[in-house]
Amino acid sequence: METTRTFRIGTRRSVLAQWQAAWVAEKLQALGARVELVPLVTEGDRRQDLQADAWTSRGIFTREIQNALLAGHVDIAVHSLKDLPTQPVPGLILAAVPERGPIGDVLLSRGHLRLAQMPPGAVLGTGSLRRQAQLLHARPDLKIHPIRGNVDTRIRKLQAGQYDGIILAEAGLSRLGIEESEWTERLFPQVVLPAVGQGALGVEVRSGDSETAEWVGLLDDPASHTAVAAERAMLFHLHGGCLAPVAAWGRMEHGQLLLTGRVLHPQGQPMVELTQTVSIPSCPPPGDRAGLEESLQAAEQLGFQVAEALLAQGADALIRAARRQ
Repeated sequence: METTRTFRIGTRRSVLAQWQAAWVAEKLQALGARVELVPLVTEGDRRQDLQADAWTSRGIFTREIQNALLAGHVDIAVHSLKDLPTQPVPGLILAAVPERGPIGDVLLSRGHLRLAQMPPGAVLGTGSLRRQAQLLHARPDLKIHPIRGNVDTRIRKLQAGQYDGIILAEAGLSRLGIEESEWTERLFPQVVLPAVGQGALGVEVRSGDSETAEWVGLLDDPASHTAVAAERAMLFHLHGGCLAPVAAWGRMEHGQLLLTGRVLHPQGQPMVELTQTVSIPSCPPPGDRAGLEESLQAAEQLGFQVAEALLAQGADALIRAARRQ
């Protein structure tokens, strides 16, 4: 393909967001496109008073970038997909989900104590109700305290003795070059299942901008896109937003799409969980939008079915408990 345009990529100013946008830019440049990064400041960057679980449901890390995209100030928006609300924005489409990175969570602890080795009353830092609930499900004797700041800030707080351990996303650690030797333990999948869309990037464009959508579509990984579509559909039909301890794990295995959904009380008990599957014999190649849409429809139907089954097991009461908290 050829183009005379320079595609403007809107991104937050955080180190991780800049890395993600630069990665997309490099991929497009390798295909022959010209790109320009446009750093933007979002409400989530300005405010430090909100609980982390309020971020996704309110879209405070995505809304202003999406507004800039709608206004034509940028042509492409790059998001951490777990930050992107499941409610569609009129005028925008999710044109690509590149190959998903690591989806799990990692424990970093003082003395490199694994979760099972931590003494009763040990203090773990996380701003996520999802992580809190799953940690307390495994170790109800631990204390979970909130933590804010970027990855480096959180690690400094750990080193300063404010916490006995902190929980961070493996994808973020990997993308920032933090060596595995500094990690204590991977918690996925034995203890903590990921947030919806964790480890994946979402690349949005305007729905009427077919040229940009065609270029961006070349970055799409259909297997990753299909898996996260199932997760996002589940969360949407649970009406949980990110204000509830909801975890999901979608993956393709041998022509089957598997989706595990988990909902917990904020204090770890009770918990409901199940796994369902649907056959998707072959994922379409990148750029085959029609084939992708067929896979996405099957994935979204699976997400709906898992949500309905979780609700039948009492997930709605757990979500209400989280909202009250």
